[in-house]
Amino acid sequence: MPTPEPPVRLVERQPALDDACAAVAACGELPLDTEFARTETYRPKLCLLQVGTPREVFVVDTLAALDLGPLWALLADARVPKVLHAAKQDMEVFQLQFGALPGPLFDTQVAAGLLGYPPQAGYAALAEAELGVHVDKTQTRTDWSRRPLSTAQVEYALDDVRYLLPLRDNLLEQLAKLGRSSWLDEDLAAICDPRLLAVDPDKAWQRFKGVQGWDEGRLALLQSLAAWRERRAIARNRPRGWILDDAVLREIVQRVPRDRSELAQIPEIPEGVVKHSGEELLALIDAARIPSPPPPLPRRERPDPLFVARTKRLSQVVQSAATELAIAPEVLATRKDLEEIARGTEAAQALRGWRGTLLGERLRAAG
Repeated sequence: MPTPEPPVRLVERQPALDDACAAVAACGELPLDTEFARTETYRPKLCLLQVGTPREVFVVDTLAALDLGPLWALLADARVPKVLHAAKQDMEVFQLQFGALPGPLFDTQVAAGLLGYPPQAGYAALAEAELGVHVDKTQTRTDWSRRPLSTAQVEYALDDVRYLLPLRDNLLEQLAKLGRSSWLDEDLAAICDPRLLAVDPDKAWQRFKGVQGWDEGRLALLQSLAAWRERRAIARNRPRGWILDDAVLREIVQRVPRDRSELAQIPEIPEGVVKHSGEELLALIDAARIPSPPPPLPRRERPDPLFVARTKRLSQVVQSAATELAIAPEVLATRKDLEEIARGTEAAQALRGWRGTLLGERLRAAG
């Protein structure tokens, strides 16, 4: 049976926050979640921070005039385990808000994946499957930056921490029985690596798919335009698509306009971009030194049959191992992992840690 629902606490004043922090500190463990907004910003804006104990749950209004220092002290305290679900986005928020990552960390989504749940299993589905409770998710797309908060918003936010501790206990018990606790420890340590949150504008071009086989000049232009857009989005704290849409950027690289008139003919390019940033974009195009007229774009070639066959053999190894372990194949290796191995890249996740111990030799033999 799930634990009884604790009373709701909305924290909007400093004394209430101090009381909430004292309750959590006395408990010695911290179920934790965030609600944030980023539809109009590059960086996520922390709007709510939910914490709790087995008896009480609190939603902290981080947009209120609160000193969050006592709360951050708890998040930073290595003696206090933190329990979250799908923690990667929360880690980005914490890094931006507090300048560091909380730990030690338990992620119920990661733990569930090692027990056979889908890699992206939702909190509500897990709570129902493991605890038999229903979690209302009707506020998923709400605007958390608007005030005042409705009762439905507060209840939704608190639901996201109400069941984390009993859910954690269930998952830990099952992992221990299967001898997979060390797998979880390894995967959780990876989530807390701040290098995963680092943004390198010079690598922003890697978000674009289907550019294999492009000529050297166009690839150079794609890299410089994507880096320009990323730096401007960061500096202005606006979504990169507000600076320049993906489709427009790709069209610029494909067409290689040489002057403002040609730039303005790019479909869907905003007039303001041409007016205020046209010279910068044309300078980047000129620096790429693409011949005029530019080389024709390559036809979409059929994949190398040897590469396809190698990737298929690798996938069969993963599928077989996943069946033996009763977990989703993607938990062991993603498609990207398998393609890296097929190309001879040793950096693939599937060749490291516990995955490498289980699969490394079999994958190398198949590849």
